[in-house]
Amino acid sequence: MSSTREKAQLMSASEIDRTLVRLAHEVLEKTKDLDKLAFIGIKRRGIPLARRLAKKIETLEDRKIPTGVLDISFYRDDLSTVDVKPVVNGTQIDFPVGGMDVILMDDVLYTGRTIRAALDALFELGRPARVQLLVLIDRGHRELPIEARYIGRKVQTTSEEIIEVKFQEVDGIEKVLLCERVN
Repeated sequence: MSSTREKAQLMSASEIDRTLVRLAHEVLEKTKDLDKLAFIGIKRRGIPLARRLAKKIETLEDRKIPTGVLDISFYRDDLSTVDVKPVVNGTQIDFPVGGMDVILMDDVLYTGRTIRAALDALFELGRPARVQLLVLIDRGHRELPIEARYIGRKVQTTSEEIIEVKFQEVDGIEKVLLCERVN
């Protein structure tokens, strides 16, 4: 059985916040029609990312961005290896995605398989005008041709390393760690 050991802290709480401010400005610069913009966070840590960015844009532009939660449990290609009975807490999207400019959000982009599953789940809800991807960390090692339009930070990793994002809302602490697998 393997576990992980912390190698380095990549981002502190204040660095995460500054990165989100930058990402909010990038989204605003690259979005033509804010009335069609919607954020969807992929469970689990994409949710606080989407909610925080929506609040930052609300502060900057004095307008609310529709924000939803996407549960991809049944869309994963590794479903049989995840658990005997996956826990599905449900997708919560209270707006029509059809015709919207959706920005999918996740904490770490790695192989691209999570995003592929998220796209499958999203398109069952409707046909957005455009779908873009925003991630806090891009660690490389893609297995699918998926790239993020908005990236907080690129971190080169080995296959033995793991990025752990800790958000206050989920973990009770705020930081990004570089860890490595140990036997």
